Amino acid sequence: MNCIIAQSGGPTSVINSSVAGLVEANNDLKIFNNVFAGLNGIEGILDKNIINLSELTKDQLETFKYTPSSGLGSCRYKLKNFTENEEEYTELMNILDELDVKAFFYVGGNDSMDTIAKLSAYAEEKNIDIKFIGIPKTIDNDLMFTDHTPGFGSAAKFIATSTLETYLDSTVYIDNGVFIVETMGRDTGWLAASSALATVDGKPVADLIYLPEVAFDTEKFLQDVARLYKEKKHVYIVASEGLKNEDGDFITSLNSKKAHDKFGHTQLGGVGNYLKDLIIDKEITHRVKVLELSVLQRCSMHIASKTDIDEAAMVGREALNYAKDGNSGYMVAIKRDANMPYKSSTFLVKAKDVANKVKYFPTEWINEEGNFITKEGLKYLRPLIVDEPNLIIENYLPKYRVFSR
Repeated sequence: MNCIIAQSGGPTSVINSSVAGLVEANNDLKIFNNVFAGLNGIEGILDKNIINLSELTKDQLETFKYTPSSGLGSCRYKLKNFTENEEEYTELMNILDELDVKAFFYVGGNDSMDTIAKLSAYAEEKNIDIKFIGIPKTIDNDLMFTDHTPGFGSAAKFIATSTLETYLDSTVYIDNGVFIVETMGRDTGWLAASSALATVDGKPVADLIYLPEVAFDTEKFLQDVARLYKEKKHVYIVASEGLKNEDGDFITSLNSKKAHDKFGHTQLGGVGNYLKDLIIDKEITHRVKVLELSVLQRCSMHIASKTDIDEAAMVGREALNYAKDGNSGYMVAIKRDANMPYKSSTFLVKAKDVANKVKYFPTEWINEEGNFITKEGLKYLRPLIVDEPNLIIENYLPKYRVFSR
């Protein structure tokens, strides 16, 4: 008997570490004869675009483990309920049956857990002997019940480092103006909050940090910027792309029509330039620079967190064990057992309880002014960025391996 794994949704720096962790565990435990992989998620499986990861050498698997982005390719495929469209379920189950697949692993976020929940419900309804397990990933850190998600720690480390380095770059003159960093984070502020980890001489370098969990107040924002600029001729701002006004509307979007992806999520961007225009229009200063970190947040393995890599491999490894024990319809979650020294373990949560829900940055970890985070937030964040990856180097650059290009 065999198993199959695939990746879905937006990439992370460590998403392949979860796949490698599962394959490594199977190589050791010999639970399945083969670990197949669907290229480009469930779409690739339906197209029978499938490879055998069990054929990889130890060195090839190790290289893949330290490769950023979705090495198996990804998709944004919205699986309908089987009561609406049973045809694609039947087609998928037939393909899995042809491969003698007894366990299906899906590495992804909210929408991927929705897929796991639907497939496991269908298998149970039709008495199909295949186990479906979700493996968490998302830099947004917005999956319910798990303490954090693989991918977030590395993104947090990249953001904090970029904040530190660009702060130094932005403070070399007498009049340095305003520097704005825009992070990802459609619904939550976990990523923007991680910039608070950046310090010089023990003091945070960011002056103002804005998260979607607190309604953005334009007038207060301009007052804060004007005050800080008058004091020191420099203001460093970090803002999440998902900032919303008091009515719950995004303060800006990619365009006025608010483009959406296949799951109905608003495609965002441009918050940094929106804030820049506010500052210039108010005539606080015309010296305003904007840096949109964009996809660098989710593909920068060169500055990934080793803790994040290890945990990504851990949830992949434990997913295999949970399937072996007969579990289905669950996501592997992370439990924080201790903070100093940091220690974690895994547990199961029903995929249907994770799907289409959002874990927000706790408002009690945001200061009363709504423009920075508290010590409790920093205490949560700091262990997740610990240590560096031991990358394989070739021709003085990281050596990576993918299967979907």
